Order: sequence, then structure tokens, then C-alpha cells
Amino acid sequence: MIYRLLADFVLILHFLFIGFVIFGGLLVSRYFRIVWIHIAAACWGTFIELNGGVCPLTLIEVKLRRIAGDSGYSDSFIEHYLLPVIYPLGLTRDIQLWLAGLVVLINVVVYGALVYRWRISRSISSRRAR
Repeated sequence: MIYRLLADFVLILHFLFIGFVIFGGLLVSRYFRIVWIHIAAACWGTFIELNGGVCPLTLIEVKLRRIAGDSGYSDSFIEHYLLPVIYPLGLTRDIQLWLAGLVVLINVVVYGALVYRWRISRSISSRRAR
């Protein structure tokens, strides 16, 4: 029972990490201190997708499920709703490349907007100082 709960926890953590990789730039706009954490996470997520690799969180989750005696995924709430998002059916190499491109595109747009906003506010501040 405990291993199944731990596996569900890892699955939720994985889901949150994916969300952070994709949309963490929006958090950076509010909490700039996390910029390097987000850049590292986005680079890691992109690297995994471009390499066709497997995230260590996936390996940990599968190991915990096997220890719990599961041969596959049962139909708990977490597994039913989160698994198809993290592990979609028919995930191919081409889809992984598109996902990596999407991560990069979203983050370039968000960080571009942050830099633009920063430059505008800096410009306004320098004008007021004169």
C-alpha cells in the first residue's frame, strides 16, 4: 500500500514538474528568484524530449509500482486523470520533437516578454531619474 501511495506521489510530482517546465516562465515573472531553477528545468525537459530519453521520475514511479505488486496502472483517480497527460498513447519520436519545440517556443515567448517588460521599466526609471 505504501509503495502505491509513493508511486502516486511521484506521478503527481512528475505532473507538476512538467507544468513547471512548460509554464514556469510565468512564475518567473512574479518570483524572479526562481529564474535559474526554471531555466535548468526547461533545459532538462527539452533535453529529455530531444534525446527520446526517459525521465528518472518515470523510472522511480515504475519501480515503486512493481514493488507494490502492480503489473500496470490500475484505475485510481490520479492514474486515470494524470497518466494520459504524462504518458499519452501513441507517443512517437516525432511527437517528442514537437513537444520539445513547444517547450522552447513557450519559454522563448515568456522570457522575451519578461525582457521587454524589464527594458521598458528600466527605460522609464532612467527617464524619471533625469
